[in-house]
Amino acid sequence: MTYTVWIVLTAVLVGLSCSLIGVFLILRKMAMMADAISHTVLLGIVVAFLITKEISGPHMLIGAIIAGLVTALLVQWLHQFDIEQHASIGIVFTTLFAIGVILIATSVGNAHLDVQHALMGEITFIPWDTITLPFVGKVPVATAMLSLVLVIVIVSIIAFYKEWKITSFDPALAASLGIPVVFMHYLFMSLVSITTVASFDAVGAIMVVAMLITPAASAYLWTDKLSIMLLLSALFGVTSAIVGYYVAAWLDTSISASMAFATGIFFLISFLGSPKHGLISKYNRIAS
Repeated sequence: MTYTVWIVLTAVLVGLSCSLIGVFLILRKMAMMADAISHTVLLGIVVAFLITKEISGPHMLIGAIIAGLVTALLVQWLHQFDIEQHASIGIVFTTLFAIGVILIATSVGNAHLDVQHALMGEITFIPWDTITLPFVGKVPVATAMLSLVLVIVIVSIIAFYKEWKITSFDPALAASLGIPVVFMHYLFMSLVSITTVASFDAVGAIMVVAMLITPAASAYLWTDKLSIMLLLSALFGVTSAIVGYYVAAWLDTSISASMAFATGIFFLISFLGSPKHGLISKYNRIAS
């Protein structure tokens, strides 16, 4: 495949994985958790480097996933002390991210770890870092990893669809039905962490947050049915990735930023034009 196809395919995989997970983040009113984890994984990456002195390998993924899970655990722990959840997220997010930035500045030295790369990502480098897979041939490492993550996300959603649905809308009912609510919560946080980490190096935190939240928020405006919401969110995520790439090529600007901008455009269209929750339809109902 061509250089352009690999970039677009990688972005589409990010859009699919993040937009599907994002639906449950929106329904659980945990949108800010996406921003928190997408930044605090930086600490896990830095700590993994300090331990191994290598800037690539599975240890980086493991370190980042652990950082994401630690973020979820600390937020839940603070919330148990009657601290509002959004406040807990803000405290944990800023503290762990700041520690990661300080470690980069003071301990990493000349290694290629920098805050700007972590925030913006550099998707244009994706096609050059490849791995050879059986029956497939050379594939970019990020594309292969994101493909695996997408499979894990889809299988998890299908396998636990009823559990996700009930625990997202009514945790008390789920507990009364014998569904392990706490286990499902941390399983979900694991999926968020894995998805975020897999997307992090390729596209950066800004696009990860945009893809986790905005397509799902757009889909939420169009339907009240979970299955349709998942499909619409995935459609918005994929379309934003494709449109964003060509906008970036046209304007000769950041690809990740353009894709994030495209998600905002789809949200604006949804916010204005949704037949049930859109601003125009609400105005027409009031006027009539």
